[in-house]
Amino acid sequence: MKQTNLQENLRKKFTKQGVKMIAPETVFFSKDTKIGKNVRIDPYVVIKEKVKIQNNVKIFSFSHLENVKIENNVSIGPYARIRPGTILKSGSRVGNFVEVKKSKIGKGSKVNHLSYIGDSLLGKNVNIGAGTITCNYDGIKKSKTNIKDKVFIGSNASLVAPITINKNSVVGAGSVITKNVKKNALALTRSSQVEIKNYKRKK
Repeated sequence: MKQTNLQENLRKKFTKQGVKMIAPETVFFSKDTKIGKNVRIDPYVVIKEKVKIQNNVKIFSFSHLENVKIENNVSIGPYARIRPGTILKSGSRVGNFVEVKKSKIGKGSKVNHLSYIGDSLLGKNVNIGAGTITCNYDGIKKSKTNIKDKVFIGSNASLVAPITINKNSVVGAGSVITKNVKKNALALTRSSQVEIKNYKRKK
């Protein structure tokens, strides 16, 4: 009963502060949640301890946040999990089915869908393609991925840490990157396509 009353009080408090909630009864806050101006929170969002949200932020449905700092003009979700130690810089976007852990997503950078970013540092205006993962754990220790400004990561890429992807470089879709990538370079690890003409399936 106490928890129910706490949530009701927190919802009322944030509504008075101007937080826009379509279905406030489905949104859960912590006692130490801090929220700025012009923030919109869609239904079924859970905000755990140590979350700071600045201004003009949109959090879409079924997102889960814990121990994160969210700067101005950030968009999150739907179905995003933002884990402890994460900083989302101004203008960044974390989209649907994305998990971010102990990472900084730089200004204007986008991780739009179906990706895992862990123990990583992303610079400004980085684009992370769908299905990209940072391979940060080898079974013994965690290693870091450093992605510099204006890097474009193609879809379904695996970035094997420790690794640095330098400024303005491109990683081709479907690549497994195990070595540092130089500035302004294209990194590609993809097998050649094979085509057999007039192939007949076995019956």
